[in-house]
Amino acid sequence: MHPQADRPRTVTLQPTQDLHEIQLGNWADQHTQAWKDRYAARAGVEALNSQAVRAFGLRRTRYRGLSKTRLHTQLTAAACNLVRIADWIRTPTRTQPGPPGLHTLCLTLGPT
Repeated sequence: MHPQADRPRTVTLQPTQDLHEIQLGNWADQHTQAWKDRYAARAGVEALNSQAVRAFGLRRTRYRGLSKTRLHTQLTAAACNLVRIADWIRTPTRTQPGPPGLHTLCLTLGPT
């Protein structure tokens, strides 16, 4: 049985009209370019956190004590950075654009 199965469902209402208007304003701000620019930095941090939790199991620690947990978190962050650097190095980049496909085809066929 689900732990909350014996409890009734609840509905949360905003306590005042002012808070509701603030929330509506915040939702409207999310569609502006300035908000999207500010959120882009947070999205990068959230992606890093998600990778640390999903790939490296950072949601829970196996150690007791703040110093051991802190060290575990720092080593996990370093490992995450190493994986990201390895992915970045492995990704092929082109320094100069290659010739267009038609140009290459004409060169291989020669003059006709």
